[in-house]
Amino acid sequence: MDRSPRNTRSGQDNEPLDVLVIGGGQAGLVMGFHLAQRGQRFKVVDAGADVGQTWRLRWDSLKLFTAAQYDNLPGMAFPAPHDSYPGKDDVADFLQTYATKFELPVALNTKVTSLRQNELYEIETDQGQLQAHNVVVATGPFQTPFIPPIAEDIGPDVSHIHSIDYRRPDNIPSGRVLVVGAANTGCQIALELSATHQVELAAGQRLPTIPQRPLGHDIWWWATRVGLTSITVGSRLGRKLSTRDQVIGGGVRELKREGVVVRPRLVGVEGRSFSFADATSSEYDAVLWATGFRTDHSWIDVPQIKDRQGQIQHERGVTRAPGLYVLGLTWQHTRTSALLGWVTNDAEYLAEHIVSRATSNGPVVGAGLPLQMIEGANDE
Repeated sequence: MDRSPRNTRSGQDNEPLDVLVIGGGQAGLVMGFHLAQRGQRFKVVDAGADVGQTWRLRWDSLKLFTAAQYDNLPGMAFPAPHDSYPGKDDVADFLQTYATKFELPVALNTKVTSLRQNELYEIETDQGQLQAHNVVVATGPFQTPFIPPIAEDIGPDVSHIHSIDYRRPDNIPSGRVLVVGAANTGCQIALELSATHQVELAAGQRLPTIPQRPLGHDIWWWATRVGLTSITVGSRLGRKLSTRDQVIGGGVRELKREGVVVRPRLVGVEGRSFSFADATSSEYDAVLWATGFRTDHSWIDVPQIKDRQGQIQHERGVTRAPGLYVLGLTWQHTRTSALLGWVTNDAEYLAEHIVSRATSNGPVVGAGLPLQMIEGANDE
């Protein structure tokens, strides 16, 4: 589907943009919505061939752990029944419809290869160069699949893939399967595989498990009413919660009921033999790595915004470089910052910041504030 750029404010195509948004997922599209509402001349670029592509590439049975009524985007409700849980293709279709409805200027098949700061921001893409006064990096936390180095010691007769490449149980050879990683993705895939395979799960740490519908209400119904969705990462409770994920659903306990053997952290591999932290070992025919993702911002050549590990530092998405922002990260501001129905809060905040920066003659709002590093998710 062609979504050629349409300007929201008059101007020549060769003029610098007010804002370039990098990433056309829910964060980038919602950012575009708020920029359009404020009359900004902007463009959204995405490396994918279509809006919503990253959702379509996940496994077939994936469903959101937020009910449909919590998946709305500004100006458009999610088209699914109350208390239903949309699948990954439902989300992709929703994002496509959203981009079309609001005529958002999305340039697809456009991969950003470098970002530099001079008088303006200079952005190199595989389709040419762009310039912008402001840039919002909305590529999210799930960028580079992480597989631990011990995978190099797996024998050639053992099939192994990352969860990003998993689609359905018949992707996995028959026999004994080890799923590594016990966060939401690992638990969901292990449960699905348990119907057709002999499955074991290696849990690096035991994560707290929260029922999807305690006492008949969705967990997010409870979270909004007790204020958990508004707890910020800078608060005492937020700092504690942000260091440890939670599994929503049945988790490890449900897996055990379905016959899945749960093992502790995987510590070594030699051919077909895998050893664990409790000094036990076992052999497997296949391995699925549900070990999450790492962020990759090596293409951003703006050194003052990064720490020694190359992670971007920011305060609610505002970096030390005036006019450079991030959006859609896990715990960017609250637990819900990266979730479909809540990303609008941070996007609106950044849109206001961008407009105030353009109209103010004083110092940039947020400059010099103590910054907190928000790392990309280490597990899914």
